[in-house]
Amino acid sequence: MADPYAAKYVRRFVGAKELIHNQDRWCLWLVDLDPADVARSPVLKARLEAVRNFRVVSKAASTRAMAATPHLFGQRSQPSVQYLCIPRHVGEDRRYFTVASLPPEVIVGDSNFEAPDPDGYLFGVLSSSMFLTWQKTVGGRLESRLRFSNTVVWNNLPLPSVPEATRQKIIDAGHGILEARKLHPERSLAGHYNPLSMDTQLIKAHDRLDAAVNRAFGAKRTCANERDRQEILFTRYAELEMRKR
Repeated sequence: MADPYAAKYVRRFVGAKELIHNQDRWCLWLVDLDPADVARSPVLKARLEAVRNFRVVSKAASTRAMAATPHLFGQRSQPSVQYLCIPRHVGEDRRYFTVASLPPEVIVGDSNFEAPDPDGYLFGVLSSSMFLTWQKTVGGRLESRLRFSNTVVWNNLPLPSVPEATRQKIIDAGHGILEARKLHPERSLAGHYNPLSMDTQLIKAHDRLDAAVNRAFGAKRTCANERDRQEILFTRYAELEMRKR
């Protein structure tokens, strides 16, 4: 940050640990690099030479090929809009899946999944008890931790098409969760979602979200427990499967 040419490329970098525990980590994001800045900056020059030298001696041909572009991450899927950041693994004792809405300036690492979410609809769906029940029921595990999958879990989530009014209620309820988190900005997601000490305002915000998401899945009454949610989820899943035939 003391180098004025390198400093303008510094971005926050978020892996799963950084996301859940609010840990600081940074990277140089150089997709818009001005080549003149490399000549002006000893920091950039040294970093790029180190990356090129590391890649060029790799045993992997794909990595050696990337030595031609040492200023770029090897794999890049950074969204250009507000996006949903989903950790690959979360603790099995959490009452909700710990996801976050992040701006495109925050660089997402490969220990997270990401999906463009400019209006916050996906944030609302994945923050619900209905989604957590689906995750626990069909998702995998790493030891005992919940393991998210974009194929097994997300692509198979039997979320019906919803009217615009219902969609907006989910979005608004999701914003309510973000506002409740802001009441304690010093807390990480791990702190917010400690099952023994969740803030009452955050619990109420999740209850409002659950009511909206339950209606989206076709619940006729409040789901009292996980079994109620499972029955609804698999009823919806069976309906969607029948439509494919």
